[in-house]
Amino acid sequence: MPTVKHQSNWVNGAYQPATAEKIHVINPAIEASIATIDSTPLETVNTIISSSLENFLSGIWSKADASTRFAVLSKAAVLLRARLPDFITLETQQTGRPIREMRAQLSRIPEWLEYFASLARTHEGRVTPFKGPVVNTLTRLPLGVVLQITPWNHPLLIATKKIAAALAAGNSVIVKPSESAPLSVLEMGKLFQEAGLPDGTLQIVSGYGRETGKFLCESALVAKIDLTGGLATYEAIAPVASKNLIPITAELGGKAPVCIFPSMSVENGVRAALFASFIASGQTCVTGSRLLIHSDIYDRFVDLMILRTETLRVGDPTDDRTQIGAVISRTSVERCSKFVSQAIAEGGRVFCGGKPTSVDGKGFFFEPTLIEITAGSNLACNEVFGPIIALIKCESEEEIVKVANATSFALGASVWTNDFSQAHRVAENIDAGIVWINGHHLNDPSSPWGGFKESGMGKENGVEAYESYTKLKSIIINYGQEPSWFDDNVQNARYG
Repeated sequence: MPTVKHQSNWVNGAYQPATAEKIHVINPAIEASIATIDSTPLETVNTIISSSLENFLSGIWSKADASTRFAVLSKAAVLLRARLPDFITLETQQTGRPIREMRAQLSRIPEWLEYFASLARTHEGRVTPFKGPVVNTLTRLPLGVVLQITPWNHPLLIATKKIAAALAAGNSVIVKPSESAPLSVLEMGKLFQEAGLPDGTLQIVSGYGRETGKFLCESALVAKIDLTGGLATYEAIAPVASKNLIPITAELGGKAPVCIFPSMSVENGVRAALFASFIASGQTCVTGSRLLIHSDIYDRFVDLMILRTETLRVGDPTDDRTQIGAVISRTSVERCSKFVSQAIAEGGRVFCGGKPTSVDGKGFFFEPTLIEITAGSNLACNEVFGPIIALIKCESEEEIVKVANATSFALGASVWTNDFSQAHRVAENIDAGIVWINGHHLNDPSSPWGGFKESGMGKENGVEAYESYTKLKSIIINYGQEPSWFDDNVQNARYG
């Protein structure tokens, strides 16, 4: 490989000397290395964690005024917004996603910094209705050194969601971005430094999940783990975390149903399904990977869906006209192919796509694929993380709800109907942490994001995320209850 830039860990306010072992970051659209990153060993990990703990205990950020946290996070938002063109280019290169997607997504990321800045400034404690001459105040305190494991599909968005909430609450933060797409996150260290964040409050550490990520999660000095990844990663982390009494927030994926009802026009239903299913080449945790279509419109819907899917433009992610970009790796291409093969073996009918492809003879691309399948099949129940979409014909509203709830995942779902009563009825009955009505992929820093069942636990976004990065302290002030329990002839002494 030709010489490429090395992007080192960001630790204690500076990029560190490169580690002995390096990891190549591959642009999946052209199969070429665009940078190398550190593969951080155990000894270095432990040093970084200890340094972060010193930072927290110093109080330089953990005891900073709310107005200071507000000012730093607000400044970071201003700086990020000014530098979006560079971040957009970097995200496109490292993920292979179309640049039009990256422009739309990244333009909103500063809002997370602004929201949590405001929350840091305005979040209030409370006083309980404690019985008797007693005042009971509840205050929230930062947890300590918190660890964030972030994925490759939305590198900057998901990292910023987590970082903003944790810093707003006063924690010292260590981020381990995915080794497949870490470059934009590694750029955030110097941005926060310029915004006024004390050195050592945010550390960004690279490496393989199975090594560096494992070392980080095994430390008893960590006060919380916030993970976006797969169930296997959670299963590897959870036993050690539980031994150390470390709480975990985990967003572990999904198998989102897109429920299309007859009151929705076929044209709008197809437009909805295309958006839900093929954004990011199907590589999101809420990809609309199951289209549950009412039988009254099924045939017309399928005909138009095939027509529209076959005309989607797979191409160079840097081209504004490209609609479908690359998947993240050759392994991902192989995974998509296996899902298609198994679907065929189970009696599935491939309407279009189904094969790997390339752009100018290069890249990890897969054709947008539609497969008619039964509700209990492998494709209908398991997460692909690619542009492979299951079409399932349902005879009634009841069957749509039943099929929607029939997997082990429960992160997101969307309901497409012009029947107001039906919209609310179906949304109430679908078991998912997020249900959109006549929408999909809609996200906001104020809106809690997280699922049920094997989709994980805890929430990103909103007050819920902020409070998950705090511990609740109760102070009870007695101003009239005498400590007379063991006095002689006492009456009405209070115990509890």
